[in-house]
Amino acid sequence: MTSTFGRLFRITTWGESHGPALGVVIEGCPAGLPITAAEIQHELDRRRVGQSKVTSPRNERDQVQILSGVFEDVATGAPICLITYNADADSSKYDNLRSVFRPGHADFTYWAKYGHRDHRGGGRSSARETWGRVAAGAIAHKILATAGCSVLAYTREIGGIAMETFDADEIERNLVRCPDPVAAQRMTEAILAVKEEKDSLGGVVEIVATGVPVGLGEPTFEKLDALIGQAMLSIPATKGVEIGGGFAAARSRGSANNDTFEIVDGRVRTRTNSAGGSLGGISSGEDVVVRVAIKPTSSIERVQATVDTEGNPTSIVVEGRHDPSVVPRAVPVCGAMLALTLADLLLVNRASRLSGSYQGFA
Repeated sequence: MTSTFGRLFRITTWGESHGPALGVVIEGCPAGLPITAAEIQHELDRRRVGQSKVTSPRNERDQVQILSGVFEDVATGAPICLITYNADADSSKYDNLRSVFRPGHADFTYWAKYGHRDHRGGGRSSARETWGRVAAGAIAHKILATAGCSVLAYTREIGGIAMETFDADEIERNLVRCPDPVAAQRMTEAILAVKEEKDSLGGVVEIVATGVPVGLGEPTFEKLDALIGQAMLSIPATKGVEIGGGFAAARSRGSANNDTFEIVDGRVRTRTNSAGGSLGGISSGEDVVVRVAIKPTSSIERVQATVDTEGNPTSIVVEGRHDPSVVPRAVPVCGAMLALTLADLLLVNRASRLSGSYQGFA
């Protein structure tokens, strides 16, 4: 069971939803990078459960501890190990799930593949695993900042309600992390309504990376697009990924979809960005734009048909503490995964040529 992502900047997450602890080991972080627990905690606080009325009420502080690889708030070049201890896991709610398969979950496929599974919240298939991704992503954000690159993620759509305006300052001012305050209010109301109905909603997270250097991505199988797709599709509840124009490009014409070139301040730029910052699987220097489709939360307190491990038909009601929509908490996870992808490629790219990075035509 692989749990490692990345080539030079590599992370390995470990732990289960109802185990004693969760964590991540980070290899390849350049020595000398300033790192504090407070910086990592800031990102983790955005992902944690129990943060608002539209998320799971499970109460986990998700407090990070740095076990290795950082001394006097500076990366030493050694593997960085981060850990948090689970404090509010209630496994009793899962006793009735020991021998049945929850619809929409990985219960059946894990059982069929491994012959055994952790029925307490899904074990490794739980979204709680993403703690390690966000913790490592906080460090990846700092690596990108050394190259003038930043990553911003936000909710674009929930339950068919889409943003119509954009104000970056609004993202952390509302419960759903949407840059449109009017749409955010409607999204919040929709989530609370569906919660009362014991159901759930999906949505779309958008991530934009600005200041991305030209040349990130490795043809042919490690293209920027391919690695972004892998990163996003590895996130629990993700069912689709678009880059740039995405599926809209299939309904367009080449004359409209092509991004024409021009010279701006001595650099090659494009007038539009249908490609989403990637040409031939290599970053073009334009913003990298990614959209991620998040399915409705599978755990709902409604009677659903299923079968048990003996093949007998039965019904199930999934109790416990679950998000009526995971989209707001998926925002920092999606941002972390794009940051991890770009930080890894940034380090890989430093070995691509002897003459240094792209500097226009000079």
